[in-house]
Amino acid sequence: MGKRGKIHKLVIVWLILFLTGSTAFAGVCKEGQIELRGEWGSARFTVEVADTASERSQGLMNRQSMAKSAGMLFVYPSPRTVGFWMKNTLIPLDMIFMDATGTVQRVHENAVPLDLTMIPGGQDIQYVLEINAGMAKRFGISVGSEAKHPSIEQAAWPC
Repeated sequence: MGKRGKIHKLVIVWLILFLTGSTAFAGVCKEGQIELRGEWGSARFTVEVADTASERSQGLMNRQSMAKSAGMLFVYPSPRTVGFWMKNTLIPLDMIFMDATGTVQRVHENAVPLDLTMIPGGQDIQYVLEINAGMAKRFGISVGSEAKHPSIEQAAWPC
């Protein structure tokens, strides 16, 4: 079989896998990306992961800007009651609070920079995604949406 025949065969195999819904070529979870889905569709963000106490306490403080499709994923070792504030945070943010399965439990939109008011995330929260203000509304991210990321071990939408 010539080079052209091999390429043709590969294209046919790929089409069969794609049309039958095979996950053989599906997007692989990456540490630096999080995907969310819901009735509204889906969205992907490039993220920094804050999974240590010091990284979580620093968060996005003192940053002048953040790329439109970027964010920070806060990962806690187990579910807990969480609250955030915007001390030393210069960027308006949306905060997406998720349980152990990566299911969104609460969305707080447009957190005000430098505000010291506590933003309650709720109980049994294990993951918090901070993205630029307005992005949750733009995509329609809401309670019940699901996230996919390698850190979400009990994911409702697994990798």
